[in-house]
Amino acid sequence: MPSRGRHQSTSKECGRLLRKIEGMGGVIGVIIGRSYGGKSLGRGSRTGAIRMQRKVPGGLKAVTQSAKGVQEIFIRTEDGMEESVQARIEEL
Repeated sequence: MPSRGRHQSTSKECGRLLRKIEGMGGVIGVIIGRSYGGKSLGRGSRTGAIRMQRKVPGGLKAVTQSAKGVQEIFIRTEDGMEESVQARIEEL
């Protein structure tokens, strides 16, 4: 089981998305970060939607729309796989 952040729960839709991401080649694990209640990714965002934020050393930062707000996630990737993983996530 991959490492998780302080907040270990999320909505069912987000959980399904995170399991798909964890199963991708080049992904070491997904760490769930802070949750911001009442926030939204924007108009038309459904629960389980993901928005990539930026590449950082060791992986990718992103946010996902949960049932109660926005949840930060960190996607730990193998070296040099960030762009490939990001492209596959954006296709989901």
